[in-house]
Amino acid sequence: MHVVVVGAGVVGVTTAYELRRRGYRVTVLEKHDVAGNETSKGNAAQRSYGVVYPWADPAMVRKALPWLLKADGPLKIPMPLSSATVRFLVSTLRYAYSPGLYGLNRRAMLRLALHSRTRFFALENELELSFDGDHRGLLQLASKPGALEHYQAIHQLLNEFGVPSRLLSPDEVRATEPGLIGSGPLAGALSYDLDGTGDCHLFSRSLAQACVQEGVKIWFGVNVRRLLADERRVNGVLFQNERGGQETLEADAVVVCAGCWSAQLVKPLGLKLPIYPVKGYSLTATITDPDRAPVSTVHDDHYKVVSTRLGDRLRATGFVELADFRRNIPEARLATIRKSVESRFPGCADLSSAEPWTGFRPMTPDGPAIIGRGPRENLYLNTGHGTFGWTLSAGSADAIAEIMEGREPSVCLDAFRPGRFSE
Repeated sequence: MHVVVVGAGVVGVTTAYELRRRGYRVTVLEKHDVAGNETSKGNAAQRSYGVVYPWADPAMVRKALPWLLKADGPLKIPMPLSSATVRFLVSTLRYAYSPGLYGLNRRAMLRLALHSRTRFFALENELELSFDGDHRGLLQLASKPGALEHYQAIHQLLNEFGVPSRLLSPDEVRATEPGLIGSGPLAGALSYDLDGTGDCHLFSRSLAQACVQEGVKIWFGVNVRRLLADERRVNGVLFQNERGGQETLEADAVVVCAGCWSAQLVKPLGLKLPIYPVKGYSLTATITDPDRAPVSTVHDDHYKVVSTRLGDRLRATGFVELADFRRNIPEARLATIRKSVESRFPGCADLSSAEPWTGFRPMTPDGPAIIGRGPRENLYLNTGHGTFGWTLSAGSADAIAEIMEGREPSVCLDAFRPGRFSE
């Protein structure tokens, strides 16, 4: 059975690997020249299994206006608003205030994240993958005592799922992260003890190489234009090759893992996927003083910036920006990220020569990804993971492969069903 996977980001390559491991013949089509070169390239580098939560968060909605009015606020919505942005915001509000939905979705995402952690450990045991990966936990800092009260509820939820976590005092935080000597306010932290790190771009490239060694074909520099389907099945894909010509590739099944570009492929088949490109920014810098740098991942709740150690590099990431597909990088965004790092880990890295990046997280208006069978019997979707694509990739790849085998998935996927936006 020949399966075509559209997209070679981290979700696409993990999907390809899981399918090949089960004996499928797999071809991956990717528009970039290497794997993991879009959303996967410069993300926060955290595999945050315990931190996952839905985008449509009532608490976040209440904080949105103050964040927008704050110069260094984590939420940015440039004016004028596009029609796509308005639709996304309206849908977000509707889901945020649907009674009980946030809690149900958060638990569903947490279950998938824990399954993903199990699959990551299996992958790392099966293969020699080089991506500066580790599992040394994540600290979510509390700048004010009030934040610790919110963390207490999260701590209880994690206990419910058997996920190790700890509420730390300021002294315990500094003992865990000795480089945390900056002037930023600190009332304590919540430690997610099982969370991991890793360069998603390097992982995607390394796993892509492993896929090729196992017989997967990956065609780079090709742009999928259309799924070729009748009323019952998808028979293949039409794509533009690297020379600009058009070709078709026959398929027994297709898995769409194209992130923000997934919706345009399935829309002609009658499936609505309201995926929005939520923009983020990062800086990747060389660590100049290892003793001053983070040990693992630290989330600065004051600036909403995540700082992660990747070997001899520091990755600092921030912002949620609703700006459609604008790829510009305003200096003000980078200045805020630098400000956060210096307030927590002063002198740890050469931020003046850091590599800037911006990218688009494929966000659904409710929050959970889109995982399952599409509007044709041999069409499958594994997309729309938002800010948690790196975290959920291994688990969702295993789940979609189980569905394709006709098996009951290891985790319940009701919250992730592709057709929920038309219900």
